[in-house]
Amino acid sequence: MQDDVWSPTPVLLTVDLVILTLRESHLHVLLVERGEDPFQGMRALPGGFLNHDGEEILDAAHRELSEETALASSWVHLEQLAVYGDSGRDPRGRVVSVAHLAIAPGLPDPVAGTDAADAAWVPAEAVLSGEAELAFDHRRIATDGIEHARTKLEFSSLATAFCGEEFTIAELQQVYEAVWGTELDTRNFYRKVQAAKGFIIPVGTDRRSTGGRPARLYRAGPKTVLFPPLIRPAPSATEENTRGEEE
Repeated sequence: MQDDVWSPTPVLLTVDLVILTLRESHLHVLLVERGEDPFQGMRALPGGFLNHDGEEILDAAHRELSEETALASSWVHLEQLAVYGDSGRDPRGRVVSVAHLAIAPGLPDPVAGTDAADAAWVPAEAVLSGEAELAFDHRRIATDGIEHARTKLEFSSLATAFCGEEFTIAELQQVYEAVWGTELDTRNFYRKVQAAKGFIIPVGTDRRSTGGRPARLYRAGPKTVLFPPLIRPAPSATEENTRGEEE
């Protein structure tokens, strides 16, 4: 008895982009408004299909970033986040997405292009809470990207990139609070930062603060990996319950 001839399952490949930055001391996610079906008019992560079978996945990610938001590839460093391939994630058929993540300071206002009707920075909390409704499974992808970015701040010196060339520990703490989405105990944060050898280095001059003691200035140190890491405080029971209700 002859076996049936096998044929590959038709699968389409896309890229989706989680681009994060700080604006007005809050973490923001770059979203576009879809200009065509499916989900026309809904917010979504920037992204799209490969142009052809010879296009590299990372090249497609940079192309979609430029086409849909006018952000140049030189402004961000994209890293692969994860692959999403649930069978029902896209009404157009079996579509697998390779998601990429970037978190960078000083990103400009985006300009919509190609099939995007609009592009804008949206507070991360609006995405995490579901207040900003996203197409496809993009809330899940964005949530994974935000969590990955928060973890990066625990183990790397990324936070110093969002400060000036010289900064105070209070300014560095503001970056951590913005990305982690939680207030930190000042004394505990100071102790942890000082314990991470090579993370920051004093510059030897102080910045005068209005009506108070002068604040010591620092610059980024030589270490890019933090040891010991700056572990996030555990969420309160209230935050955990709220998160469970949202999910």
